[in-house]
Amino acid sequence: MSKFYKLAIVGAGNVGWHLARALEDAGHCITDIYSRRISTARELAQRLYDTNVTSSLDLSHSEAEIFLVAVSDDVLEEVSASLKIPPYAIIAHTSGTKSLEALSDYHENSGIFYPLQTFTKGIPVDLKGVPICIEALLHSTEKVLHSLGHSISKEVYTVYSADRKVLHVAAVFAGNFSNYMLAIAQDILEEHDIDFGLLDALIVETVNKALDIGPAKSQTGPAQRGDNRTIQNHLKFLRDEPKFRKIYKLLSDQLKENYS
Repeated sequence: MSKFYKLAIVGAGNVGWHLARALEDAGHCITDIYSRRISTARELAQRLYDTNVTSSLDLSHSEAEIFLVAVSDDVLEEVSASLKIPPYAIIAHTSGTKSLEALSDYHENSGIFYPLQTFTKGIPVDLKGVPICIEALLHSTEKVLHSLGHSISKEVYTVYSADRKVLHVAAVFAGNFSNYMLAIAQDILEEHDIDFGLLDALIVETVNKALDIGPAKSQTGPAQRGDNRTIQNHLKFLRDEPKFRKIYKLLSDQLKENYS
């Protein structure tokens, strides 16, 4: 039988918003929500059963057994250094790039609880198939974080900091950069009053093929087949959009080099 924990969520942004709700739905108790802006903490707490909100990093009197630090990488060390928690508590951050030392320099019983997914506040995500990457200083802490991870996901792995950084870099290419390409496509279409929805089937098929046979084998398009005339026509079309033209040329050159 799964153990249920009392947790505090430090940070009420995208990651904290999703983790708090998923963990409560799994039967855990969210005792505290911290945010520098108390209104943001209250907004999240309203979606939970019975949670204290605070803008103070002195959580030494909290009932939480586990503290999940879901703040931006830029302030992680600053928050970690100022955060006061009960001596028995486990603390783990959710960053894909920051090492264990971001917490362990200040807290002995520390670890990492990194969900490998893109999150946007207000957009539901089913975490059951999302990989949760775990790392901890102590074996006992690692066991607890694995148990916590398995309560919301079927995919829980021990991943050390060096490999987690590799995963995060790859995730930026696969997720953030590919999404930006979609945003460019949307801008181009909207500039000419064409519905972005016309690309829906293409986008779905592109992703499905990449997952099915691999992105290298599923690559198509003028650059992959060496169609320089089409590429030049597209570059001419983009002459009034120098930013998009530069990206188009860079990616086309790289693809031609890869598939020549």
